[in-house]
Amino acid sequence: MKKFFKLAPLSITQRLSASFLIVIIIGSFLLSLPMMHYPHAPKTTYLEHLFTSASMVSVTGLAVFPIGDVYNGLGQTIAIILMQIGGLGLVSLIAFSYYTLRKKISITDQTMLQSSLSKDSSKDLKRYLYSVYKLTFFVEAVFALILMIDFIPHYGWKNGIFNSIFLAVSAFCNAGFDNLGSNSLNSFTLNPIVNFAVAFLIISGGLGFGNWRDIVHRLQQFVFSRPRNIKLTIKKLSVQTKLVLSTTVIILTIGTFLSWLFEHDNPATIGNYNFFQQIMVSFFQTVTMRTAGFSTIDFTQTNFATNFVYMVQMIIGGAPGGTAGGVKITVAAILFLLFKAELRGRSEVTFHYRSFSQRLIKQTLTVLIFYFIVLMTGYLLLLEFEKSLSPFSLLFETISALATVGVSMNLTPELSDVGRLIIMSLMFIGRVGPVTVLLSLRQRQEKTVHYAKTDIFIG
Repeated sequence: MKKFFKLAPLSITQRLSASFLIVIIIGSFLLSLPMMHYPHAPKTTYLEHLFTSASMVSVTGLAVFPIGDVYNGLGQTIAIILMQIGGLGLVSLIAFSYYTLRKKISITDQTMLQSSLSKDSSKDLKRYLYSVYKLTFFVEAVFALILMIDFIPHYGWKNGIFNSIFLAVSAFCNAGFDNLGSNSLNSFTLNPIVNFAVAFLIISGGLGFGNWRDIVHRLQQFVFSRPRNIKLTIKKLSVQTKLVLSTTVIILTIGTFLSWLFEHDNPATIGNYNFFQQIMVSFFQTVTMRTAGFSTIDFTQTNFATNFVYMVQMIIGGAPGGTAGGVKITVAAILFLLFKAELRGRSEVTFHYRSFSQRLIKQTLTVLIFYFIVLMTGYLLLLEFEKSLSPFSLLFETISALATVGVSMNLTPELSDVGRLIIMSLMFIGRVGPVTVLLSLRQRQEKTVHYAKTDIFIG
């Protein structure tokens, strides 16, 4: 791998993309082997296994068949490995390329790679990676044990332990896969242990490793300091951590409320539950729409307004430097702060007494434009090649794939081979796209030419 990064005549972005492609192809080959399948599993094709591998490595969660019905214990173990690589792989590959190439790339590229890692310094990179792996395996292990409380009585010791590990890895990596059947987590709609354990795993993985490291560091200072001052501890958090945490709370609160508001009287989803159960189900859907892909309700039964809210949440996604996809909540936050600054006639975009650079604002808009160009292109292609399917369901599927969410209105199995190839491309672009776009932009250093300024009317 080191020779690949060092000797191949490819750019950094090309190497990152190629690495993911290689893992997807190897994964598809392994999953297609008969030894990975149950003896009486439904007949499958290589393209279906390629689709599954692409979905796992891109931690999306879309599937053309139930994982637990096709893959045996060995196949499901390969699935766990692919999801773990997908969740941590981008962070690891970026860090590895940065570590091996930093002496040969520009300061600008180094800064961009650090941004992709959600890391503000080039120091202690090995230590940073070690903390990422340690946090990942610790959180997955703890919540696998919590899930075992419910799963072992349901499935027995062997299957209960394995299913708990599978779901914990999938949830933390925001992969959205489960091995429990074709109805995702619908059998656990009113189960508080499964709902809150999976929700916390999703939030943890989508929060960003750099932000987690900052939070843990400040908590350690709080525990060992005398006297303890919670306000001072919060104040010492980095601006990015504060932005990510505050935006996450706002999105989850608004999303839960809107989901409940539009569905509380819908008997096909949550209309027959009590208030606490309605809030729990609404909260879970809001969390999973941040790019996880699990569901405890049928999205073909939800109202159009609810699914529209879910699509907005899918586009926003999670935090940078983590396992989540989407445009990232930092992009959404900066866009809102830009809008707020323009309304108030301010020349600077600010947050917590800090201003964002014009370069950062331009990068934010670039990522947003990139996403919507890819989204509209993918949706247009699906409309052309899947004329018999619902346009609204196709839009839902398109956003879910590009944002690496993995929820579906039961549409994925109905897609043609061409449609599945389009979805695979969207999943792959959604996983590595924003990083490669930004890095590509930074690698093209053109001579700056200043032209005379002008104004135009925009409204």
